[in-house]
Amino acid sequence: MRWRWLLVAAVVGLTGCATPSPQARRDSAVAWASAQGWQPLLLPGSAFDLQAFAPAGLQRAQRLTVYIEGDGLAWLDRHTPSFAPTPSDPLALRLAVADARAQAVYLARPCQYTQGASFKGCEFRYWGTHRFAPEVIGAMDDALGQLKRRYGATDLVLVGYSGGGAVAALLAARRDDVAALVTVAGTLDTAHWTQVQGVSPLLGSLNPRDVAARLVALPQWHFVGLRDSVVPRSVLNQFLDRVSDSASPGSIPPTVEAIPDFDHHCCWAAAWPRLSQRFTSPGGGR
Repeated sequence: MRWRWLLVAAVVGLTGCATPSPQARRDSAVAWASAQGWQPLLLPGSAFDLQAFAPAGLQRAQRLTVYIEGDGLAWLDRHTPSFAPTPSDPLALRLAVADARAQAVYLARPCQYTQGASFKGCEFRYWGTHRFAPEVIGAMDDALGQLKRRYGATDLVLVGYSGGGAVAALLAARRDDVAALVTVAGTLDTAHWTQVQGVSPLLGSLNPRDVAARLVALPQWHFVGLRDSVVPRSVLNQFLDRVSDSASPGSIPPTVEAIPDFDHHCCWAAAWPRLSQRFTSPGGGR
């Protein structure tokens, strides 16, 4: 299922050309999703239009699982921002498709995949310092409402990959219809993450660690690769420490699965049919 992304990487490596354009990245994702029986769905908003993908046959879902994409291609290199953050390899989309037992949809972040008039509001700061800004989280929150209405859902399971984990946590803290929070390599303490990576603080963004106390009663599953140098285990630990500090007697602690051989990208999609059963089993959030 990953051949298209590998082909893109191989072509770029052989030709020495620049990273594929945002349009090429979008076309690749749409073609791959279509081959899996998924279709694009544009969700209009006042600040941003957001791109979603959903199984073509999905009509209704009492409990809807929403997979939220990571930061995407925010930078071409350490010093050069991209023209648009559309991911080269949308891992959260591959996770959503791999979670065959779920009634799932995929939700991209602002300015990923959108083009033309739908690229409105897209300034670089929204995949830079303001990637988790209040207006970004507000737009994602509105998109969740649209998805709930479209599929007649009563509650949601939020699954966030990388920076999408931060978005999922921030959304879960402001909504009362989230049944479970799941993160994969999640950026759950942005202040600690920028310090570890030696990059500028995300001064225009909210930090999930600051809302951890609101999530104490929520079932949580956090997956982390112990070879992940992009979002190392210490980032999750900072968030979990805040959750623990706010817990009351009898609270159920978050479930953490640390996988020794996994990094930020490998090998989540291949293992996801098995790993997703951790929170799809009876009593496990869905």
